[in-house]
Amino acid sequence: MNPTMYSIILSNVAIGTIITMTSHHWLLAWIGLELNTLAIVPIIAKQHHPRATEATTKYFLTQAAASAMILFASTVNAWTTGSWDISQLTYPPACALLTLALSMKLGLAPLHFWLPEVLQGTSMNTALIIVTWQKLAPISLMFMVHNSINPMIMLIMAMISTLTGGWGGLNQTQMRKIMAFSSIAHLGWMAGILTLNQNILILNLSLYIIMTTPMFLMLKYTTSKTIKDLTTMWTTSPQIAAPLMILLMSLGGLPPLTGFMPKWLILQELVTYNLAPIATIMAISALLSLFFYLRLSYIATLTMHPTTTKDSNKWRFQPKPLTTPTMTLTMLSLLLLPMTPLFCP
Repeated sequence: MNPTMYSIILSNVAIGTIITMTSHHWLLAWIGLELNTLAIVPIIAKQHHPRATEATTKYFLTQAAASAMILFASTVNAWTTGSWDISQLTYPPACALLTLALSMKLGLAPLHFWLPEVLQGTSMNTALIIVTWQKLAPISLMFMVHNSINPMIMLIMAMISTLTGGWGGLNQTQMRKIMAFSSIAHLGWMAGILTLNQNILILNLSLYIIMTTPMFLMLKYTTSKTIKDLTTMWTTSPQIAAPLMILLMSLGGLPPLTGFMPKWLILQELVTYNLAPIATIMAISALLSLFFYLRLSYIATLTMHPTTTKDSNKWRFQPKPLTTPTMTLTMLSLLLLPMTPLFCP
């Protein structure tokens, strides 16, 4: 793709998200979501490969259906209340429909069906955009209407998402699909705290982006697309192997790493609201995610490939990107737990 056109399209992705995050009118928010969706479609399809075309079609149809549901819900609400203001969402059927639409846009279970397939058909850079930046606009809308969302619906979807993210990742060999199910599990934790404490939601989203970004950058740096590719990482990129193992533990939520902070605060908040059974189920489901993170770290750093390679390069030379942002974000992903008291009420 022409670099000029690529930069313009990426700018439109950013502008669409910013329009949605800063709007107070439902139509303006919907326009931002549509601009965001239409801008990222050519980015997914730019590989000119059948799998990329399939991923583009699935992404477009899912996002278009969710956007149509958002527009319909806002129209029904405006018809009933006479207001197009986002904060004036008071009609219960419109609230339920909007919750389903935003959950589909995010990839919350049981509306997660599109996310693993779309990520598998894209490049690492595009997959990173989809699981980080593309979550900002729907979550900002959920944040603005959190008073209108039924807490029990969100808690049930949160439990289903954390369980689906854990179970789904166990049987995968493709790294992008594993990261997709990891994203679904993390979104489940965000959905669980959405209606209870919005400050922890923002903290969880921020830490999720901080942890997921270096993970994708490391996979891109080592050209690792499957679990099998991780077995030769120690020869091609020995400096990446140790940080990758600790980063996977942080994604799994092990103390004393950064990833433990949002899980700790969310479980504490759930128990405060007398939701101990839900907190227990979500904590147990986190063990499923931790299992496949442990499997990845074991394969990448604690074992050696049976046919030991003497070659220090992959079969095709790749341009080496700038590693400063990767290592900076990796440090943040590992060492922020001591700052937890700053975020506690």
